[in-house]
Amino acid sequence: MQRSPAALHRVAELARTRPGLHRRNEILAAAADVSGGAHSVLEREYPVDVEQAHGIPPGTRQRGIGKTRDDVHYDDYDTTVELDGRAVHRPAEAAWRDMRRDNVSAVRGDMTLRYGWEDVHTRPCEVAAEVAAVLRARGWRGQPTPCGPDCLVRVAR
Repeated sequence: MQRSPAALHRVAELARTRPGLHRRNEILAAAADVSGGAHSVLEREYPVDVEQAHGIPPGTRQRGIGKTRDDVHYDDYDTTVELDGRAVHRPAEAAWRDMRRDNVSAVRGDMTLRYGWEDVHTRPCEVAAEVAAVLRARGWRGQPTPCGPDCLVRVAR
């Protein structure tokens, strides 16, 4: 899907200048996220609820691979995170496309983790712990950080 930088700029400009606009901050945040590569609400929330909240390094968004795109790719660690919303595999051909892309990634040595709406929204700490474990196994020397006292992310010793 092509995004017009001029159209996104115009949306942001209108949101900033329209008096009394309801949800101005959300509109501005969405325009910024879309211009940064987000294709869905799920792709907007993963960087905030998983990466930023838990000290996971930011991945590259919408990395092009041939005719397909990876939602999030951790370039230095050969790891991809695919974020599948509720309607992602309609029509069924989309599921086969994703399977072929994952297989090509595996042949290249990439690890693919796949998460859905429920994962990111109901268990972001578990997702962060899994992503951090894979990144650490693949060379990340950083430490994930718990987002709060009940967070499942534990700093490796």
